[in-house]
Amino acid sequence: MDLLDWHRGRLTSRRLAVLVKHMPRDSAVAQELHGEASEWNVSDYLLAAAVDHLAAANWMFASVNTDEDAEQPPPPVPVPRPGEASAGAAADEPEPPSRGDLLRFFS
Repeated sequence: MDLLDWHRGRLTSRRLAVLVKHMPRDSAVAQELHGEASEWNVSDYLLAAAVDHLAAANWMFASVNTDEDAEQPPPPVPVPRPGEASAGAAADEPEPPSRGDLLRFFS
């Protein structure tokens, strides 16, 4: 399929919007719209939650079983999830178009 077909009139805007909407998770459009979140599925979120809970349980066990005078172990750091603000993100980068902007453009 050629994107120029849309400009030539051989591909309708509706068909193009449907094709864009149903692209696979690893497509460039999905990556641009959703970032790292496009690569995560429900299983990934559940696995991250399980790791966080296990780390918290281990931390609590270690905290309870250390000597009162000893230094307490540091609390666990949760697994980073998509959409969380990262410290290395540049503030001067332009924002990509939102999903709503793209849907209005193609409808």
